[in-house]
Amino acid sequence: MRCSDSGPATPGLFDDLDVPQPTRVENLGPQSRVLRGFALPWIERLLPALETVLAEAPFRHMVTPGGFTMSVGLSSCGQLGWTTDRSGYRYSRIDPQSRQPWPPMPEAFRQLAEAAAQAAGFSAFTPDACLINCYRPGAKMSLHQDKNERDYSAPIVSLSLGLPALFLFGGQQRSDKSQRVPLLHGDVVVWGGVDRLRYHGVLPLKDGEHSLLGQQRINLTFRQAG
Repeated sequence: MRCSDSGPATPGLFDDLDVPQPTRVENLGPQSRVLRGFALPWIERLLPALETVLAEAPFRHMVTPGGFTMSVGLSSCGQLGWTTDRSGYRYSRIDPQSRQPWPPMPEAFRQLAEAAAQAAGFSAFTPDACLINCYRPGAKMSLHQDKNERDYSAPIVSLSLGLPALFLFGGQQRSDKSQRVPLLHGDVVVWGGVDRLRYHGVLPLKDGEHSLLGQQRINLTFRQAG
């Protein structure tokens, strides 16, 4: 799978898979956790589902309100998709590229997000949006807050696939010192509650080759946006 690749799905695989447990839980803050290896038992369900989504809504490099083209390729699935252009950041029910609704969120995605949220202490999470980011070597995400959602009471659930990355997890102000958190294939980060509006980002991705995803990192971020 590549940032611009797509392929057929394989429905029905591993439908009876047990909900995984993290190999290790690391606390980043009062209500923020890294669930190490949480998604590994789900990979053979997640990757075909991801292929199906990307066949319908391929990665694209969006433009920020300031006119900068993002280094990260983006797509979405679910009832709402996140977009940006010169008019601002927002959620939309329509993919601006295809002019069609975003692809539905695969059941494997939803189940994983809800299970990870519950494992991190958030039992009532029902995602309606999944932002999908593709990082190639050199791509990065600047420090930012997730503030386009209507209700901040729901957590953010973020899954890492492919190449390792250094996740920046800061404070309530952009100037606060950030933790540097290595994230590996299958790790899930969950933050909410008092930590919900903490600044976060990703340092430039280093060169590498992942056995399943090649020279890229794919990040699935689940939100309750509507």
